[in-house]
Amino acid sequence: MTHQDMSTRLLRLLSLLQSRPEWPGGDLAARLGVTTRTVRRDVERLRQLDYVVEATTGTAGGYRLGAGQKMPLLQLDDDEAIAVATGLVTRAGGSITDLDSSSVRALAKVKRMLPARLRPRLAALAEASSPHAPPGADPLVLAALASWCADRETVTFTYRNRAGQPSERRVEPHSLVTVERRWYLLGFDVHREDWRVFRADRIGEPASTRHRFTPRELPAKSAADYVMNSLSTALYRYTARMRVPLPAKTVRAKLFSPLPGGIQDDGPESCTVLLSTDSAEVITQYIAAVGALAPGFELETGPEIRERLRVLGRALSASPTPRR
Repeated sequence: MTHQDMSTRLLRLLSLLQSRPEWPGGDLAARLGVTTRTVRRDVERLRQLDYVVEATTGTAGGYRLGAGQKMPLLQLDDDEAIAVATGLVTRAGGSITDLDSSSVRALAKVKRMLPARLRPRLAALAEASSPHAPPGADPLVLAALASWCADRETVTFTYRNRAGQPSERRVEPHSLVTVERRWYLLGFDVHREDWRVFRADRIGEPASTRHRFTPRELPAKSAADYVMNSLSTALYRYTARMRVPLPAKTVRAKLFSPLPGGIQDDGPESCTVLLSTDSAEVITQYIAAVGALAPGFELETGPEIRERLRVLGRALSASPTPRR
């Protein structure tokens, strides 16, 4: 075997270790076409090159990459590592809709390698450089959740409901989805034996159990459909449905802030706006804002909200025109 052959195998070993949180030694040997003894020697060579490769316990034993002083393959210093990760966070915040995004998958890999001492710097820079990112979403939490969705690993975390009450959750994560610039995790709640939607900014202390699960059949056409339907049927005190003669992307672009609900495309020239909140004032404001974009809208809502809109309409009609 030539030195070039060994170098190629070491690079491939690094790539495999980056692609999953943990690898059994036998699986690595099979992928590389070598013996488990050769894998052990290659792992030791990586350690001599300052890569952090941790041995794992179990029936067969295995390996995983740990956070270290340098980034694998690229050998980045601290400032370079932060620059790469921040760039991925910025890109993710502006465009990701689900786990298929290359930016989220890349960020998940970078996050695995990022030393803990650099994570506060990444969070601060991401917040400063991503003004259009979904509010409250911690980029490192998103990266970890994306990784566990891809690897089908059961996770645990604390979760605060909209009243701020915490609970402990054990979840089989399915997908990350954004709705109106806010992140949501869709997963099967093991203790409650049902599918649940979790706002990412309410998730705390996420951790993998290292237990892999068999994916369950999703009771919807897609993760995005399930999340949208869940949000539109949430048990908030006030709800409204507006059929608007404008494309969904036009409504999103012209609104001053994310909706307390969602927007569904009904075709190239129309959409349905779903609003749901515990505040009558907030839902009235958003109905007025959406209505101002397209006067030909249709509205379905309760009598209290209709009365508030009538009062608002009379007040606007009675407002005197300023003299020029």
